[in-house]
Amino acid sequence: MAQRTATGKQGFTLIELLVVLSIIATLLLIAVPRYFHSVERSKEAVLRQDLSVMRDAIDKHYADLARYPDTLADLVERHYIRSIPLDPETKSKETWVLVPSEDAEVPGVRDIRSGSEAMSSDGTAYATW
Repeated sequence: MAQRTATGKQGFTLIELLVVLSIIATLLLIAVPRYFHSVERSKEAVLRQDLSVMRDAIDKHYADLARYPDTLADLVERHYIRSIPLDPETKSKETWVLVPSEDAEVPGVRDIRSGSEAMSSDGTAYATW
């Protein structure tokens, strides 16, 4: 409620302002944790998608050429992917962990993993995905 002062101007009382600020603070306490949780979930979804796309490109490279790529740059050079994506957890293209082929007759990159040492929301390490 607006009150009239002695000079005739309208204004809010200190109590009214404190009530409004406490309502805003309560809403922020509810919204901010949900926001950060949704940001973390979206990073995990991007990581899963990037790993899936790069693994699919590695498999297609192997199916076409009967050998694994030597580096991720080979996948870009041969147009299996447009560019090497950023690891959403480390925010770098350089931290991808390349898993070499165990077959000595077919060398190259057989799989890829995240270079992050962090844990996901389900309790598994990103490096094991």
